[in-house]
Amino acid sequence: MTLAGRGERSWPGVSASAWYVRPVLAGAPFIGFIPVRDIFEARGFYERVLGLSVVEDTPFALVLDAGGTMLRVTPVPDLTVQSFTIAGWQVDDIAATVRGLEAKGVRFTRYDGMGQDEAGIWTAPSGDKVAWFTDPDGNTLSLTEFAA
Repeated sequence: MTLAGRGERSWPGVSASAWYVRPVLAGAPFIGFIPVRDIFEARGFYERVLGLSVVEDTPFALVLDAGGTMLRVTPVPDLTVQSFTIAGWQVDDIAATVRGLEAKGVRFTRYDGMGQDEAGIWTAPSGDKVAWFTDPDGNTLSLTEFAA
């Protein structure tokens, strides 16, 4: 479906005028979710290795403060690890951040053909720099330093 004459996708039950009148979630805080098998091992990683502050620890989720964004690390019985990045952090100095995480035992992922440097950092054509690593469950996480 497209909005009349605009070539944009529409949603059943949502009129074109309602679509453009007010942004429903534009001002609402975002909450991130990361699925894990072992919540206790995940807590050690996200709290002690990555340095995120625990806000709440319940049977349903480990709630962390990720730079002002709520991150819910949630135990799931059957985790299917995805082959793509599921969460990431914007950092000011990616090389220093990589070194700091490596000192805590984090191993950075190297991808064939990506042309990453010796630290595992890839520089995009735009000048942005990205490095990838995994949590104990194999979820791919990333660091990004945007070009000035």
